Amino acid sequence: MPPHGVPPALSEADFRSFYDRLREQGPPGPGDRPGALRHLTPERVVAAAAGVREGRTVSLAAPVQTESAPDNAQPASHRITAPGPGEADAPGLHFARDRFAMNVHGDVDSHLDALCHVMFDGELYGGVPANTVTPDGAGALTLDLVKDGIVGRGVLLDVPRLRGVPWLEPGDQVTAADLVAAETAQHVRAGPGDLLFVRVGHRLRRRSLGAWDTARARAGLHPAAVELLAERRVAVLGSDGNNDAAPSAVAEVPFPVHVLAVNALGMHLLDYLDLDPLASECERLGRRHFLCVVAPLRLPAATGSPVNPIAVL
Repeated sequence: MPPHGVPPALSEADFRSFYDRLREQGPPGPGDRPGALRHLTPERVVAAAAGVREGRTVSLAAPVQTESAPDNAQPASHRITAPGPGEADAPGLHFARDRFAMNVHGDVDSHLDALCHVMFDGELYGGVPANTVTPDGAGALTLDLVKDGIVGRGVLLDVPRLRGVPWLEPGDQVTAADLVAAETAQHVRAGPGDLLFVRVGHRLRRRSLGAWDTARARAGLHPAAVELLAERRVAVLGSDGNNDAAPSAVAEVPFPVHVLAVNALGMHLLDYLDLDPLASECERLGRRHFLCVVAPLRLPAATGSPVNPIAVL
């Protein structure tokens, strides 16, 4: 058992009751930003920009992995397609060119989940029929909703630092009480429109001990913690893990945090980030909030995108 212990499991009935309660918040009215992004107003973007002090930028993404590993059965493919044989040394103009392909929703590369990514009981967020997603593309709630990017105040809560350990062990789960305790200890509070980043130390453990089968065991949030995010009106949730723990706290639902956040609340998720460099900078500066810029690819009918969020301190 992980050192901190595992919070109580939820029955499927309890989970569904929780899901229905969060879903009752309902989709926004016509003309509003979709889902939880409605909490991220222009005024809050301006206030976040005013918090920049040093002009220091930090990537929150991990390098794309092109090697097979226990957590990367379908590694990204990247190759140089040009110059061809002899072109590099030939006179005149030539270009280097690349080709890249990725399983966007894998278990190792940093990515953003669009609101059409999570289907539950035949529906997407807001009751949109799940069959609007076809092999030809998604018909609603696609990545195009964030084509102009997501910019706002980022907040980092470092749970391993709170517990005095380098990382949380696979299977450990972060509760709402952990998040509140981290806020108190790290002198920050997540609020309306914030982009909340929860560090569990996944990347540091992977670098230190090597890759493992994260589909079977990983640290993440306990599903009940999502209620705190709803109460605080958080706009986006991100983590250096999958956001969901494994094994799941709900035996019948493998990814309960994804269901509650994306499908019930309409909250975009950022999975498998690398928050270690940001944690170091936040520690150096003595503050855990920053301007954050998230710019996914322009893939209009997609369910997600590789992403390189940037913190501006």
